[in-house]
Amino acid sequence: MNSPGPLAEYLRAKRADLLPDRTQLAGYGARRRVRGLRREEVAQLAGVSIGYYTRLEQGHSRHASDEVLLAIAIALQLTVTETEHLLDVSQARMPLRGPAAPPIEVASPTALKMLGFVTDRPAVLLGRRDDVLAWNRLGHALIAPYLPFTAPGITSERPSLPRMLFLDAPTRALYPNWMKEAGQVVAYHRMVSGKHPDDTALIALVGELVMKDPAFATLWSEGRVGECISGSKQFHHPLAGDFTATYDLWAQASYPEHRLEIYDPEEPDRVIAALRRVPEAGLGAHDVPEAHTVS
Repeated sequence: MNSPGPLAEYLRAKRADLLPDRTQLAGYGARRRVRGLRREEVAQLAGVSIGYYTRLEQGHSRHASDEVLLAIAIALQLTVTETEHLLDVSQARMPLRGPAAPPIEVASPTALKMLGFVTDRPAVLLGRRDDVLAWNRLGHALIAPYLPFTAPGITSERPSLPRMLFLDAPTRALYPNWMKEAGQVVAYHRMVSGKHPDDTALIALVGELVMKDPAFATLWSEGRVGECISGSKQFHHPLAGDFTATYDLWAQASYPEHRLEIYDPEEPDRVIAALRRVPEAGLGAHDVPEAHTVS
């Protein structure tokens, strides 16, 4: 069966996510068979015909005008980021010759120079698909102390944060609030997929995680999008213990999809001192607490 397309799938997900009591239709039609709004209700709120909106959701009309999409975005109460994603997926077209393999991402000299300036806080340079392009010693010690420090420099061994988060038990154990972290990662990759529908590496990553992890499949089906620009994360680290760190992402104009993630932990003296004890070669099996052991 052919997919109805990313626009149709996204509209369905966001319609199901919007409850009637959050709209001016509250109380309209008390008996409902499905969660969320009906198609005719979205059409009514957006000021478009039911037939036209139905064709959009069925994938029979994949490229609506921006004016119609903005009206639908308002009806579905989408955020700015969600509206941008709606516009992205509406314009997605497969290349005439089929998708080409994207070039291997390489950290720019400017980004590496910026990373080199950060010596007293964990920092990680991430690519479009959250591959680790580079990290400082503290970033390595925080995010993946079980891997060699040199891993990002070897393409075949380059750490993929999404794969680690969903498929690697030690990484899962690193985040006490794992579902929050997982939701943010999936929302970011959903947003990127709308901007780069022909990225075969991203398509393969999503397909792999959908097949291998039910939690990823469920989160992906919800259609949520978001940007992880700043915030805070909780950690349960094998050497530093439990702590919270705020983080900020920095992007450079020439490589906007390469983001430098810098962490600022609470109790910095204690946490940084513990992270400095992680060797370049990574933690050995005898250094990993029982709670972090892969079963």
